[in-house]
Amino acid sequence: MSTRRGSDRQPPQRQILRTQTAGNLGESMLDSEVVPSSLVEIAPILRVANQVEGSNPRVAYLCRFYAFEKAHRLDPTSSGRGVRQFKTALLQRLERENDTTMQGKTISDAREMQRFYLDYYQKYIQALRDAADKADRAQLTKAYQTAAVLFEVLRAVNQTESVKVDDEVLEAQTEVEEKNRIYVPYNILPLDPESEHQVIMRYPEIKATVIALRNTRGLPWPKGHKKRVNEDILDWLQAMFGFQKDNVENQREHLILLLANVHIRQFPKPDQQPKLDDMAVTDIMKKLFKNYKKWCKYLGRKSSLWLPTIQQEVQQRKLLYMGLYLLIWGEAANLRFMPECLCYIYHHMAFELYGMLAGSVSPMTGEHIKPAYGGENEAFLRKVVKPIYDTIAREAKMSKDGSSKHSQWRNYDDLNEYFWSADCFRLGWPMRADADFFCPSALGLRAEKDEVKKPVTGDRWIGKVNFVEIRSFWHIFRSFDRMWSFFILSLQAMIIIAWNGSGKLSSIFEGDVFKKVLSIFITSTILNFGQAVIDIILMWKARKTMPFYVKIRYVLKVLSAAAWVIVLPVTYAYSWKNPPGLGQTIKKWFGSSPSSPSLFIMAILIYLSPNILSVLLFVFPLIRRVLERSNNKIVLFLMWWSQPRLYVGRGMHESSVSLLKYTMFWVLLLVSKLAFSFFVEIKPLVGPTKAVMKVHIRNYQWHEFFPRANSNIGVVISLWAPVVLVYFMDTQIWYAIYSTIFGGIYGAFRRLGEIRTLGMLRSRFESLPGAFNACLIPHEKVETIKKRGLRAIFSRRNTGTTESNKEKEEARFAQMWNKIITSFWEEDLIDNREMNLMLVPYWADRELDLIQWPPFLLASKIPIALDMAKDSNRNDRELKNRLASDNYMHCAVRECYASFKSIIKFLVQGDGEKKVIEDIFARVDEYIEKDTLIQELNMSALPILNEQFVKLIDFLIINNKEDKNRVVILLLDMLEVVTRDILEDDIPSLMDSNHGGSYGNDEGMTPIDQQHTFLGKLRFPVPETEDWKERIRRLHLLLTVKESAMDVPSNLEARRRISFFSNSLFMDMPSAPKVRNMLSFTVLTPYYREEVNYSINLLEKQNDDGVSILFYLQKIFPDEWKNFLERVGCNNEEELRANDVLEEELRLWASYRSQTLTKTVRGMMYYRKALELQAFLDMANDEELMKGYKAAELNSEGPSKSDNSTWQQCQAIADLKFTYVVSCQEYGKHKRAGHPLAKDILRLMTTYPSLRVAYIDEVEETGKDKSKKMVEKVYYSTLVKVAPPTKPIDSSEPIQNLDQVIYRIKLPGPAMLGEGKPENQNHAIIFTRGEALQTIDMNQDNYMEEAFKVRNLLQEFLKKHDGVRYPTILGLREHIFTGSVSSLAWFMSNQETSFVTIGQRLLASPLKVRFHYGHPDVFDRLFHLTRGGVSKASKVINLSEDIFAGFNSTLREGNVTHHEYIQVGKGRDVGLNQISMFEAKIANGNGEQTLSRDIYRLGHRFDFFRMLSCYFTTIGFYFSTMLTVLTVYVFLYGRLYLVLSGLEKGLSTQRAIRDNKALQVALASQSFVQIGFLMALPMMMEIGLEKGFRNALSDFILMQLQLAPVFFTFSLGTKTHYYGRTLLHGGSAYRATGRGFVVFHAKFADNYRLYSRSHFVKGIELMILLLVFHIFGRSYRGVVAYVLITISMWFMVGTWLFAPFLFNPSGFEWQKILDDYTDWNKWINNRGGIGVHPDKSWESWWEKEQEHLRFSGKRGIIVEILLSLRFFIFQYGLVYHLSIVDKTKSFLVYGVSWIVIILVLFLMKAVAVGRRQLSANFQLLFRLIKGLIFITFISVFITLIALPHMTIRDVIVCILAFLPSGWGLLLIAQACKPLIQHAGFWGSVRTLARGYEIVMGLLLFTPVAFLAWFPFVSEFQTRMLFNQAFSRGLQISRILGGPRKDRTSRNKE
Repeated sequence: MSTRRGSDRQPPQRQILRTQTAGNLGESMLDSEVVPSSLVEIAPILRVANQVEGSNPRVAYLCRFYAFEKAHRLDPTSSGRGVRQFKTALLQRLERENDTTMQGKTISDAREMQRFYLDYYQKYIQALRDAADKADRAQLTKAYQTAAVLFEVLRAVNQTESVKVDDEVLEAQTEVEEKNRIYVPYNILPLDPESEHQVIMRYPEIKATVIALRNTRGLPWPKGHKKRVNEDILDWLQAMFGFQKDNVENQREHLILLLANVHIRQFPKPDQQPKLDDMAVTDIMKKLFKNYKKWCKYLGRKSSLWLPTIQQEVQQRKLLYMGLYLLIWGEAANLRFMPECLCYIYHHMAFELYGMLAGSVSPMTGEHIKPAYGGENEAFLRKVVKPIYDTIAREAKMSKDGSSKHSQWRNYDDLNEYFWSADCFRLGWPMRADADFFCPSALGLRAEKDEVKKPVTGDRWIGKVNFVEIRSFWHIFRSFDRMWSFFILSLQAMIIIAWNGSGKLSSIFEGDVFKKVLSIFITSTILNFGQAVIDIILMWKARKTMPFYVKIRYVLKVLSAAAWVIVLPVTYAYSWKNPPGLGQTIKKWFGSSPSSPSLFIMAILIYLSPNILSVLLFVFPLIRRVLERSNNKIVLFLMWWSQPRLYVGRGMHESSVSLLKYTMFWVLLLVSKLAFSFFVEIKPLVGPTKAVMKVHIRNYQWHEFFPRANSNIGVVISLWAPVVLVYFMDTQIWYAIYSTIFGGIYGAFRRLGEIRTLGMLRSRFESLPGAFNACLIPHEKVETIKKRGLRAIFSRRNTGTTESNKEKEEARFAQMWNKIITSFWEEDLIDNREMNLMLVPYWADRELDLIQWPPFLLASKIPIALDMAKDSNRNDRELKNRLASDNYMHCAVRECYASFKSIIKFLVQGDGEKKVIEDIFARVDEYIEKDTLIQELNMSALPILNEQFVKLIDFLIINNKEDKNRVVILLLDMLEVVTRDILEDDIPSLMDSNHGGSYGNDEGMTPIDQQHTFLGKLRFPVPETEDWKERIRRLHLLLTVKESAMDVPSNLEARRRISFFSNSLFMDMPSAPKVRNMLSFTVLTPYYREEVNYSINLLEKQNDDGVSILFYLQKIFPDEWKNFLERVGCNNEEELRANDVLEEELRLWASYRSQTLTKTVRGMMYYRKALELQAFLDMANDEELMKGYKAAELNSEGPSKSDNSTWQQCQAIADLKFTYVVSCQEYGKHKRAGHPLAKDILRLMTTYPSLRVAYIDEVEETGKDKSKKMVEKVYYSTLVKVAPPTKPIDSSEPIQNLDQVIYRIKLPGPAMLGEGKPENQNHAIIFTRGEALQTIDMNQDNYMEEAFKVRNLLQEFLKKHDGVRYPTILGLREHIFTGSVSSLAWFMSNQETSFVTIGQRLLASPLKVRFHYGHPDVFDRLFHLTRGGVSKASKVINLSEDIFAGFNSTLREGNVTHHEYIQVGKGRDVGLNQISMFEAKIANGNGEQTLSRDIYRLGHRFDFFRMLSCYFTTIGFYFSTMLTVLTVYVFLYGRLYLVLSGLEKGLSTQRAIRDNKALQVALASQSFVQIGFLMALPMMMEIGLEKGFRNALSDFILMQLQLAPVFFTFSLGTKTHYYGRTLLHGGSAYRATGRGFVVFHAKFADNYRLYSRSHFVKGIELMILLLVFHIFGRSYRGVVAYVLITISMWFMVGTWLFAPFLFNPSGFEWQKILDDYTDWNKWINNRGGIGVHPDKSWESWWEKEQEHLRFSGKRGIIVEILLSLRFFIFQYGLVYHLSIVDKTKSFLVYGVSWIVIILVLFLMKAVAVGRRQLSANFQLLFRLIKGLIFITFISVFITLIALPHMTIRDVIVCILAFLPSGWGLLLIAQACKPLIQHAGFWGSVRTLARGYEIVMGLLLFTPVAFLAWFPFVSEFQTRMLFNQAFSRGLQISRILGGPRKDRTSRNKE
């Protein structure tokens, strides 16, 4: 996650620290980089100094000396930051080096420099000059740069010594200078004239595009323009409009790659065609300008895209228009978030472009038209971008870092929406500096105190236009008013039906009941009126800037709503003969004329007419789409009434099929919900309510203010309130149920989980190569029409192929399969043995005419077959059956026989021997042919032959010359076994051979030397090739692996990945195009300051328990650690540590198992590896294909690098299709400070040369005004790549890798104006390429096998998914890889997995409301770069920046889909505190979304059902969560009222009080949500689908045992607190959660700080409520249902109070508890103050905790005070229940209780004042006073017990009464802080607060400490927390307590 947000690891760093600069210089390898930003020009000189130091220290010294002089020239006064320290350190170094380099010096420095320069020139430049290779070209570029620096130094030295430079040197330098201009570092395409022979530049498409761009015919160049070689139209645009040079370079490459890639797709066959295709140009032009044309049409302007009539010029003109747009976009910086602002700029500049080309004459001046802003350098940035940027920056400053109200400043959206009205043209062109748009607000002017006082023009501040974000819960009603109206009216109708008549549903058809039901329309008018009024209130602050027609609409809406509020009730009253209640009153007012029901019906019809129209439009979405996009006046008028005309949110409607699907879903859901509510919640409550209303209560137990209130209205409210809240909340439960069912069905139809175990994989493996080729290999011919729908799902893919292609297909399968398996091995998921068992032969053996399956399928088949054959006794039935049924055994037997045959034939060379061998095999083949093998041969000797053959293979593996004789004897033994024991007939050729003679019947003897001539000619040792080694290795495995390889691979992660991958091949995915025809794409990762790569120190650093990260990882991944040691060839860790190279490997091993940038980069770079291999398979001819990719790779590294080898073509095509940019925001700062992070990033670039790093470079430059010498900060967007390795000249020192700047584009100011991550993405997005963009966070991972499917995925962009529009965002599924760390991590990963699979599957289809939820989604890049980018960045409101990209895409007619055949890894938080911070961030984000314009627009522009989907899947989930908690509060406060007032006692006989079924159901629903049922349902369904339902059930039970309900109940509190607080007061901020492993113990004080307000306070409040209820409540004591309900509430209390300690590692260890207590005590008593961190002192924390109230505004403060009043109810009710009060009901009792409180507070204040005034000088007096107070207190207490008989119960009741009152007073005091401070009571408030915190702390601490006494509690907790790890064989107790001894003993050794 990148941003200005820090991770917790380190504080923000100053740019360069004195110690760093001085210390690092000259010692670190990167010392040339540790340069202050104002001296950045000397870095290249220092680089060269490092490079030449080894070969010539004196030259290095001279370079450094020149660098020092130059530094002094650049900043003579050392005013830049860090400059003085830098110069001092450099000077010290120069003094040291001068003495050492002067020794042995024979010639002058000038001569030395010249000699060295010429040497260098000959050795490096002349040698490399004719190189063709890409790598050599890079070295040559480097050499020219070095030579230029050396010459600069040489010239300076010569001037000092007044020596003339030699002509030879000057000649060389002229060439160097010339070449340096040409050879510049490039990104992907080297566009200089000398690089035309590079592979990538030879692509005809690239050539064609370059030629088209260089067509500058007819362009009017400015006067005095110097022509250069190869100038193109972008150079012309730069000359005319003043763009930056690097921007032009960047966009040139961007445009060439875009055009070339589209061109390739238009012409799939690569013919050498040098002309750029017009269709390709038009295609990109359409995409780039779609939004611009729409904008012109919306504002009623003609677009500026005029094309010439002459056909030859059309293409040039189109390229000019596209180039201009990209150049504007590339330099627009923060303006890129404002797409319509860019449209405005483009509109005018394109018009100027047209004017210049048409040769138009300006009517004003009479001259040819010229651009308004001229073409000098940086004119566009200074004159166009900067003024608008300054306005954005000024508004951002007014937001006070997001703490001021949203309505007081304009965010990106507000500024962009200024350009949605034709008024924006008032800005003019050139833009008027005094235009309203640029005017700051009065507030803004006040803020700018330092500037010269300007006249306050604040009234001209434009302010908000279309929307005002105001903190209010009313937004939920306003945005989704149709839904709330529906639910409220349904509720009213159901209550009326249940209340009247028989109470059955059918009673609605009874006349009176029906009439009463019709009253819902009156409610509807009231709701409409409320909505209209809320609209006006919330939009009030935009009234000045709102267009007139919008104002009129708001006023008319209120008036018409008010009119209906009068009309409908009146006509309703007249529709009755005897109207009920209110109707009679109305009749009295309006006169009692006769009733006429038809009038009311007429009124209703007229009232409903707009709704009837919208239903019609809903049924025909096409008409609605047309109407919304129309500019017809009548249509506009009609649409104006339904909703204000807006630029976005038009035409979002889906196709009729999609509409039908999600309508069905919601109709079913709503019917279920309403039926449940009616029959189970509402109807059962009606009877009891009626009964309660009839009872008259006379005696109350407190002072009742309304003793004559009708019908016990208070009781009715307290009964109905929880039920009504649950009625509004339980739709979320129904959504969970239905989403589970539908999601499961959809998942099953998508064939998820068809292969979920290794067994299933084995059974389906035979069809795998076919599926592989069908999915991942491009098809030559056009396929038959694809099956759609059910047929496609139930049928298998067609995998039949012709014989000729079969061989190729097998080869392709082998290449890809083996790449996957080797990637497993490289990732240490499998060991060497498993890898060998899983590989398929790379080099297809053409002699074996059969499929060679991986050995793990064939393992143990040969030994079994041998045993069966041996025991067959010439009866072959059983063996035949087995071979027929077991295809793998059949294959294994055939392969072994064929290999045996070919090896023997290969080894034996003598002619006679060959004849014998051939005869034997011919005989056996004949038997095989006749199928009589077992009858004819004696099989019992087969095992002996097998043993001998295995020995032979062992010899062949060793391949030692000395063994030749033993091999001969072995072969003879084998021959004997075959001829004597197996073949029972003689072999004629063997009888003829003289060796056969020894068996023959011949009596004669043959000399011994002739005996040995048989098999004497043997091809041994064998010439080893990779192919041969592999074949022998495989055969050895087949013959020797006895046990079956059922558990291969044994690693769980490897199993999961291979199963998912195999399964995905049977899913429905687009077929793969060739790599050259695929869409090109970029991956973009924003990065801030997180870990790149773990350092050894960090890995070994132990926590309090002595656990290091490395130890932890070794224990949690034991098998991977073992595989790693095997891979690097070490037996143990000590051996590994002895080697530096391997230590680096160890760092990587650990980093790959955590959430580091290294892991992410490795994962994403698999895309490139996959594309290279796939390109090879596409391009390779048959011979190369059979040799394999590995051979091509090996050849490429060899000496014979042919320039255009297949391998280099693969590299080039990968460059063309894939780019990876990591946006490391602070890399420049880190590099200059010599920070380890910079070195790690550089190491990543070295490992992956095609990786690009973008960063924001903050440079101090001396101002242009020489007199002032002001240093100003300048910002650049910079892109770097790794430079070719610099081998120090003639030296054995290590190679130095440095980076190399490709582009530096100046920014108008600091880029970080809004939220950090989107700003970081935005600055780097200009360096991305291609048509698609995948956004990846830095806690993600990718897999080799998934990377193979990226071609298929990108094809989805070319398919219309809903029949209406192409996708703009492709959603992918994620796998959460952090689930194995602890039980919490497991819950979190299950919860997250179910959201990213079943959740998003349903959102995308059928609901059509999937947005963008973070990463790994793939964006349609051209769509989004013209519509505001891939995220929104306004401060605070866009806190959840990602989802706004989804909102934006949907509102702008995009389409978001979700695909499940490809997955990406994702890390999640693993400890409770991290998880809580993450959930707090998400809840805050949802709070801000609730206020946002995007949610409002979606809520109003979606149709009714899609709006429901949108609500329940975004903010509705959080609001329902809040209602769940509110239900508990409302229920308990209702009970409190009943109990304390005595109503419960009076009504105790009533069913409503005693046994209320409806209330029980309502509260049961609440506890359903509370314990995480909503999460668990989809989770179980998804686990069931993917792993089997038995696994799902066992997982579910395990989760309950590991206290998952505790975790879910706790997180409920987190969500509720932060969501509610954000809506009321704001205060959302990004929370850096940290991504480390949580095996450490969090201190008590940490937990207290984190959860005090969100959980502990609320938990204690609920506990007091429950206690009061239990002490005074009468009813329900025995009812089981009630006991269960209160148990669920007690469970919530217990969870909220103690979950943080339960889930805290070592939370119950006695020693830790003692340490925690000391720490907490220290914290609570520390004084606060300025600069004291909240972690250090309670006072600072307490002040910070109420900071949100400072910015809350009056509304928030009033709500806060009203909410605090609830705490006074306790005291009011309880004082009347004290036995000393003696049943007095007078109000005076309550008054006296307040006097007691005031007395106590007064005493406390007196003691505090006394301590201050008296404790120093009158110590004794002060003590006496304290003693007196104490004695008085005791005596009063005793008196109360003695006289009025006060009891212990009274003491408890007093505590329960007065504690909440004190807390309420505290809350009110905090809300009114300014008043209290003014009155001078703030100190007392703080003291009281501290008292409360201490009491709360002790309340929490005591039970924890008590439990810690018992050692088994700690054991139980450990078991529960780390059960996942236990199941992986992890001794966690050792982890938490053990390795100290372990390590120390090791260290001693």
